[in-house]
Amino acid sequence: MPLSHAAAPEASACSAASARLGEPLAGTAPVAGRWLAIEQPGPWGARALTESHFPPELGRALSLKADAAGARIALIRRPGQHAEHDPGAPRRIFLADTRPERGALWSWSTNDPATLLDLDFDVPGKPEHEAGPVLLVCTNSKRDACCALVGRALAAWLNEDARTDSTAVWESDHLGGHRFAPTAVVLPTGYVYGRLDGPAARDLLRDAAAGKVGGPLCRGRSTWSRAGQAADLALRAELQEYAADAVSVLGERRLDPVPGDPANAGSTAGGGDAQAKRLDSVAGDPANAGSTAGAEDAQAERAEQTERPERRYEVSLASGGDRFRAVLAESAAAEPRPESCGKAFGTPLELRLVSLEKDGRL
Repeated sequence: MPLSHAAAPEASACSAASARLGEPLAGTAPVAGRWLAIEQPGPWGARALTESHFPPELGRALSLKADAAGARIALIRRPGQHAEHDPGAPRRIFLADTRPERGALWSWSTNDPATLLDLDFDVPGKPEHEAGPVLLVCTNSKRDACCALVGRALAAWLNEDARTDSTAVWESDHLGGHRFAPTAVVLPTGYVYGRLDGPAARDLLRDAAAGKVGGPLCRGRSTWSRAGQAADLALRAELQEYAADAVSVLGERRLDPVPGDPANAGSTAGGGDAQAKRLDSVAGDPANAGSTAGAEDAQAERAEQTERPERRYEVSLASGGDRFRAVLAESAAAEPRPESCGKAFGTPLELRLVSLEKDGRL
C-alpha cells in the first residue's frame, strides 16, 4: 500500500512536523560530488561506518580517504531482516560520480573491504554498472525513528512491488534530513528526494532509468551547494526541463546585505556596499563537496545560527546554451520544529527563490 507520513509514530515526529509546517524540500540534500556505497549486512549503530560489524579502524581510514576526495560513504544492505552474516562473504560496492557530463556508476564485489583503501576515485578501474540507476533509502533506526519506520517500510514496499526492479533498491545508513523521511538518493545522478511513498519512489526510479530527474519531491542534487541545489530545481521547474544533465551550476556568490533592507536589520557584516563575496567552494568540485563528516558539521553550525539575518546568494546556471541568474534568500524557519526525533526543537535554515532571469548566452 502507499506510504505516507501517517505511518510516523506520532504527529510530533520530526517528519510529520516538517510536512505539516510545509518546510521546503529544495536545497536540503547532503553535499557530495561522489558517493561510495559499501554493503554491510546486519545491525548498524548511529555512526554505522564505525558502529557496526564493519571493521571500525577500516571505517575511520576510509572516511579520511573519502573526505579527501569529496566523497560521501553510505553503508547499504538489502531490504528485510538483518541477521548476522559471514564477514568473509562478498560485499557489493557502488561508486558514483554525480557531476553533469561526468556522471558514472561503477559496481563490483569484494570479499575484502580493506581493498577499498587502494581505490582511485578519479580512475576507479572497475566495471561500469549496466543495470540502471540504484536507489538508496535511509533506514537507520539508531539515527532517527522516522527513518526506521517509514524508511524501512518504503524499502520493503519497493522490494515486494512487482513493478519495481528490487535489485536496484537498497537500505542506506544515513542520508541526512531525517525530517524529510522517507528520503532516498538516486545514483549516479546524486538527486535526493524526500516525503516519498511507494508509488512515488517507484516512479522516480523509473524516471531515473529514462534519464529524468527533479520534481516536487526533490531535495536537490548532491553535486551542488544548498543554494545551487535550490537554484537548479527552480530553473528546471521554470523551463520544465528534467533531463539529468540539462542544467548545470556554473558558480555562486554570497551577496552583501542591502542597506535599509528590513530582512538584514541588525547585521554588521558586509558594510552594505552591495558587492558580492565569492564563496570558497567551487560548484561541482568533489574536493570541495562536503564530506560525510563535513556535511554533519555544517548542519550543526547552521542550527546554531538561527538568530542571524537573512542571507542572499546569487547562483549562475546554464541550460541549452543560455545563462541564467538566480537569487535565493536563506533564513531560519519561522516556527521551531524537531530536526530529528528526540532532539531539541530548532529553526532550520530554509531557502526561497527571490528572482530567476535569463542572463544571456554562454
